[in-house]
Amino acid sequence: MVLLLTPAPVLSQSAPMMSEVNPSFFEGMQYRQVGPLQGGRVTTVTGVPSQPQTYYMGVASGGLWRTTDGGESWEPITDGKVPVGSSGAIAVADSDPDIIYFGTGSDGLRSNVSTGRGVYKTTDGGETWSFAGLYDVGQIGGLKIHPTDPNTVWVAANGDAFKPSSERGIYKTTDGGETWRNTLFVSDSTGAMDVEIQPGNPSVVYAWMNRIERKPWTIISGSYEGGFYKSTDGGESFDRIMNGLPSELIGKGNMGVTDANPDRIYALVEAKPGGGLYRSDDAGQNWMLVNDEGAMIQRPFYYTTLGTDPTNADVVYTGAEGFWKSTDGGRTVTRMPTPHGDNHDIWVNPNDGNTMVQANDGGANVSYDGGQTWSTQYNQPTSEIYGIHLDDRFPYRLYAAQQDDGTHIMSSTAEGGER
Repeated sequence: MVLLLTPAPVLSQSAPMMSEVNPSFFEGMQYRQVGPLQGGRVTTVTGVPSQPQTYYMGVASGGLWRTTDGGESWEPITDGKVPVGSSGAIAVADSDPDIIYFGTGSDGLRSNVSTGRGVYKTTDGGETWSFAGLYDVGQIGGLKIHPTDPNTVWVAANGDAFKPSSERGIYKTTDGGETWRNTLFVSDSTGAMDVEIQPGNPSVVYAWMNRIERKPWTIISGSYEGGFYKSTDGGESFDRIMNGLPSELIGKGNMGVTDANPDRIYALVEAKPGGGLYRSDDAGQNWMLVNDEGAMIQRPFYYTTLGTDPTNADVVYTGAEGFWKSTDGGRTVTRMPTPHGDNHDIWVNPNDGNTMVQANDGGANVSYDGGQTWSTQYNQPTSEIYGIHLDDRFPYRLYAAQQDDGTHIMSSTAEGGER
């Protein structure tokens, strides 16, 4: 037997030539929405105290939306106007509700998080938007407007989501975003996750600092230099105060203040050891752990949200996979019903503690009875679609895999869809 070996032909190492498609072939086609109509992940929400039917939601990858009928319908207000879809924080000026600041870049650093590109501003209720600076601060976790001067704003910039950078911390503007100053910088790896103002006294500013960095294979959350910082000069300078807070590895934190007691602060804290719900009754000088229920701080780098009641300082809401309410200052909590789990934000109307809007992986929902019932999420075409498949039927069907909301099946000839 003779075995004859011949060399295989050498194939070209260059990529095959791809024929170009003439764009004119598609000029007669028109896009139309076929669904799904269920909402997708919402990362930030707010409302207008003087307009209890008006709310805003920032979608994880779909920009800013508004309802003026208490959640019955929603409309996009940044499409084609703001070139960034990832939403970090929203604030409406108390002194003029037509002035809105939109901080881009979600602070919930999933593996598919999109980078933020600064702050955008509208002075006409969202009809037009202009870039207001901080292009390189990455993810924005919090944004607060001075109660009487809408040109004075504080931003909590968490920084670049993927690497150390010097552009992170607390930033302040006094000219409506024309210029900014970095008034609290801890390190190139530790940024700001939240910022709050003491009710009735904008000279007192609170900040929560932490390190959070996304890698393709893991998440880094926590450091030994993060935690609670306080300013008594309008955010010009800050002191770190950790009396009663975790003393070792400390990560993401979200704070809440209340008009019912301006000296009270709640903080939902990621820490190892010592994570849980903390409370201060002396404007942050001293803290105590009031609840270490693990369900309130599960997957903290992604969740960790907190809201307070304006008339009862003992009422506090927290969000993680579940949504929780306490009526005794945080010592005990009860799980509240929501249309969807995986909770990211809550805003309670400072004029009415029963009126609120809440954000989760299924969209945004409005309540007028303290969270007992909520508006629908099946009116928000904001789905995060991870994959699409078509079958060979006629008319054909589309199969859309949505983030945390199952797979939706939609006919090519109709709107909506089934799940």
